[in-house]
Amino acid sequence: VTGLAASWSVFQLLIAGAWSLNAEVVRSVHLAFAISLVYLCFPMFRKERFKRLSPRDRLPWWDLLFATVAAICALYLVIDRQGLAERIGDPLFRDMVAGGLLLLFLLEAARRAVGPALPCVAGFFIFYSMFSESFPGVMATAATPLSRIIETLSLSTQGIFGVPLEVSANTVFLFVLFGALLEKAGGGKYFIDLAFSLLGGFRGGPAKASVLASGLTGMISGSSIANTVTTGTFTIPLMKRAGYPAVKAGAIEVAASTNGQLMPPIMGAAAFIIAETCNIPYAAVVKAAFLPAAISYLALLYITHLEALKLNLEPIPRSELPPFRKTFLKGIHFLIPLVILMYLLIIERRSPRYAALMGILVLIAVTCIHAFFSEGRKGIRKALPIIGN
Repeated sequence: VTGLAASWSVFQLLIAGAWSLNAEVVRSVHLAFAISLVYLCFPMFRKERFKRLSPRDRLPWWDLLFATVAAICALYLVIDRQGLAERIGDPLFRDMVAGGLLLLFLLEAARRAVGPALPCVAGFFIFYSMFSESFPGVMATAATPLSRIIETLSLSTQGIFGVPLEVSANTVFLFVLFGALLEKAGGGKYFIDLAFSLLGGFRGGPAKASVLASGLTGMISGSSIANTVTTGTFTIPLMKRAGYPAVKAGAIEVAASTNGQLMPPIMGAAAFIIAETCNIPYAAVVKAAFLPAAISYLALLYITHLEALKLNLEPIPRSELPPFRKTFLKGIHFLIPLVILMYLLIIERRSPRYAALMGILVLIAVTCIHAFFSEGRKGIRKALPIIGN
């Protein structure tokens, strides 16, 4: 798993830099890495009664087999690219097998990763396409043969290998990698400490700090779930200790972390798809999203203040909070990659892929330089495993 993840990251950095590949090749390889990692990382079943099929202490051979076959099916578009181009509209039996298996493996990968809802919805519409003429009333329409469905979804750039996968391969992955590296280097904890040092001393301070920390963490994660997990571990216990009921503490954290997906510059995958589909610069999406995101966080701060007044909560003594000036200066180097990223996106108007690549390289350099000046060669040895992980 570590080798696959590292290889995937290196591949994405190479194609963002000096390695030029055909778009179909990039999408296929990107999908092959992703789908194989899903089968290696997510068990078939998560309940204890199915532990024979999904052991926790080892990787079962069938998951390794599924990962290998799924990756081969994802790469089939590259393996027989010339033949598929010549056989458009007249696929061979092996084309149908590879495309059909890829569709099934994707549905199962979605079930393992996000639950049964998404594959059930997708499966229903595939079923509907095949048997739509048998549906009643206005739902009845001309049915689509299974071969046509497989060819469109799995063997062309109109379905699985369409715009969302292109955006994921060319842009989203690099931004997620940038956020993950920044979090591993300590940027997430820095933003949480900064928020508490700034707002912790006010009435209902932990809740207000939670809102600010979620907004700052959302800038680098672009994921509501990752934001909740990262900041909630620290902020929910502090809110409960300050006097907020557990339900309200959880609700404040979820609302603040969900809005983190709106906070530029690293927003969710939807922002990149908007830019690609509408054919507008990503910088324009960032500018349009900033004001609504800021307003949403101001509203959340106001709501937490009202809750603190209703509960008659007292502020945390300043002596128990980290000093703002010292906290700010201690991690100011984490702001350099973000400033570079915003500068390239908004001022220089570079592509998101180039901006993310430069942000990653600057982050690695800044992390190593800071580690060297802090602890010398020992600090470098500590920083390298963080970057590797």
